[in-house]
Amino acid sequence: MAGDDVAQTLAAMGPRLRDVRERRGVTLADVNCATGISPSTLSRIETGRRKPTLEVVLQLAKEYGVALDELVGTATATAAEPRSTAPHSFGDDKAVLPLTRYVGGLHAHKHVLPAVAEPPGRLRQVSHEGYEWLCVLYGRLWLALGSQDLVLTAGDVVEFDTRIPHGVANAGSDGPVEYLIMFGPQGERLRPRTPPAVGRGTGDRKATE
Repeated sequence: MAGDDVAQTLAAMGPRLRDVRERRGVTLADVNCATGISPSTLSRIETGRRKPTLEVVLQLAKEYGVALDELVGTATATAAEPRSTAPHSFGDDKAVLPLTRYVGGLHAHKHVLPAVAEPPGRLRQVSHEGYEWLCVLYGRLWLALGSQDLVLTAGDVVEFDTRIPHGVANAGSDGPVEYLIMFGPQGERLRPRTPPAVGRGTGDRKATE
């Protein structure tokens, strides 16, 4: 690989690392707790202000559960290939189960927060580019969204611009909370489609004649 190619590959690796981290739904602080790499170093790598060493790349690839060729940009994986079902654990005992493997576009993943003796007094909030859709499957989830505090239960769905400071925690002490996240790193949004109501239209009239 020529020198220019190496430089271009390293320059592109930072955004790929950020993309993989964001589709895992974890913060720089989460990765710091799991790997010991400082948030400032991670941030400089993701923004291209620092070239990652091979040791750091290998460590992050293992933590994120991705192949090196995906970070380098030579992966040929397709949607038809099997997806990893192993959850990734982070420093706060949060487990993240990736549901998509590709880089770019909408990402889906499942989060599990363990039961806590009591919710934290104040949630740490983060903000970043993107748009998020969240659905609670089980338990009670505390969502701090800007100046709002919401307690969501099974079946509740919210969507928000991730440039708004946000943070989550288990709002109950009686068990874990599980939720799904769909995240668009470039602000991609879900597009609800409602089918035509049954019993209306020419076709329905013919069916009843």
